[in-house]
Amino acid sequence: MSAQRLWLLWRVGVFLAALTPLLVWGWQVAVNAAGPEPGRYLLLNIGIGALWMLLLTLSLTPLTKLTRWKGFALIRRQLGLWTLAYASLHMLSYALFILGLDWALLGSELVKRPYMIVGMLALIGLAVLGATSSRWAMRRLGKRWKPLHKLSYPILGLALLHFFWVVRADLGEWAMYAALAALVMATRLPPVARTLPRLRHRFSRT
Repeated sequence: MSAQRLWLLWRVGVFLAALTPLLVWGWQVAVNAAGPEPGRYLLLNIGIGALWMLLLTLSLTPLTKLTRWKGFALIRRQLGLWTLAYASLHMLSYALFILGLDWALLGSELVKRPYMIVGMLALIGLAVLGATSSRWAMRRLGKRWKPLHKLSYPILGLALLHFFWVVRADLGEWAMYAALAALVMATRLPPVARTLPRLRHRFSRT
């Protein structure tokens, strides 16, 4: 099998893996296995899925440095767009199941629930990154592209703050995601980033 076909299979596998949770959650709602509030079930799970996608996307760069396997770099844009898709579906779920598509309620909801503002800021940031993730945008923006896409770091902070506000009665799960985010961000620190290739050489010798 050619290398090109293998990379295609890798991309397709990642696509199916990212799509599967949505299909599972939708099936559980369809068969009445999502609890008494299926709308809230979808809202929460899709939101957590968006956070997972963002963490996975940000972990690809350190994984590439650690392993030098280009497969991680090949799916960076794909996972980034999946992050945007999950976040958009999370917002759509809120509009559908909580607001009942009554957009007149949105203003009062923003006032009563500040975490909505935080979440919308994160979504807007993801939309900007998604719109500028193509090769054409990279050429158009030039040196400005990389600083722009570092917006993913504050977006991660906004996502964690949004989640914190939603589940602050039970912070155990939030603490797990915060710890994972801290680990991922620690790999961006220059001393740690320089260490990753040396770790790869050490592992390869052993």
